[in-house]
Amino acid sequence: MLRAEPALFGPVASGLTVSRLVDVLAGAGPRVGGDPPSEVRSPRAGRKLAGTHAPDASGRQVVVDIDGVLVLAHSEKQDATAPWKRTFGHHPLVPFVGHGRNGSGEPLAGLLRPGNTGSNTAADHITTNRMAQLPKQYRLGRQTLIHTGSAGGTHEFPNWCTLRGSRLSYSVGMTITDAVHHVVLQVPDSAWTPAVVPDGQVRDGAWLAALAGDALKGRPAGMRRIVRKESRTPAPSCGSPTPTVCV
Repeated sequence: MLRAEPALFGPVASGLTVSRLVDVLAGAGPRVGGDPPSEVRSPRAGRKLAGTHAPDASGRQVVVDIDGVLVLAHSEKQDATAPWKRTFGHHPLVPFVGHGRNGSGEPLAGLLRPGNTGSNTAADHITTNRMAQLPKQYRLGRQTLIHTGSAGGTHEFPNWCTLRGSRLSYSVGMTITDAVHHVVLQVPDSAWTPAVVPDGQVRDGAWLAALAGDALKGRPAGMRRIVRKESRTPAPSCGSPTPTVCV
């Protein structure tokens, strides 16, 4: 993986060189057997060094993004199969905790899966969430928000997040079915409110509304289903939401 980015990591030792080094260290016995520093022994201890940039600084909500990624394999590998995108490889599921808009994500775990594993597999999302290496105080409770795309929009995963033993906050995407599309078309113009971007500014030509009734059937109590519509053309000066398309 390091060798694939020479501009970023520079020259990387060959596999044989690394193997010889491991043999040397293994034969050194007690000279290399001492306890490593706490920052090495526990990567999560590094958050203390991050100060105000740590994901849990100032008691703010910790956001964990769970997403799958296709990893291509160019030869026969264990569990390498053909996924739905007509490639060949693996389909791991990885949770990341955000470090703010100007930071990167911190991987918390990784669930290795064959390439033909489905996207919206609730059992895998639950397993991945349990594997996530979060501090004990953030493994349960509303202060931790679990975020996924439409792959997590199953019935089982949000229901698991709201179990008495978990009670995690969650935000999942959902596919717009014909039934949901029909409900959206019944939302009156007065129920739509302008959408805003993360910094609080209004997004031109975009509106939000919350669905109710059958659109929430079988979903956890208190769940809100938010839909967005946007103008097919640049937003008119009058702010009218009439040529729109649901997204």
